[in-house]
Amino acid sequence: MTFSVGDRITVKDETPPNHHRTPWYIKGRQGVVVEYIGDWLNSETRAHGGDGLPKLPMYRVEFDQSYLWPEYKESASDKLWIDLYEHWLIPA
Repeated sequence: MTFSVGDRITVKDETPPNHHRTPWYIKGRQGVVVEYIGDWLNSETRAHGGDGLPKLPMYRVEFDQSYLWPEYKESASDKLWIDLYEHWLIPA
């Protein structure tokens, strides 16, 4: 486990040629780790017939809605939580 709760991270701004589950709207954006949710099979390799091994650490990351979408009109305190594999994260 590389990151801890409260760590500020940046999501890598990459577009790999294969399947991935990282939404485009958080790539290159900063967030905060709110939970380590365990090691999970890698769905990015399973999508292409792999076994998903080795399991990869996954984190729940919080983003401010108004940071992701500047035109967001609801509460400035609204958050978005997204579960991300560790290999998508770099220290901010």
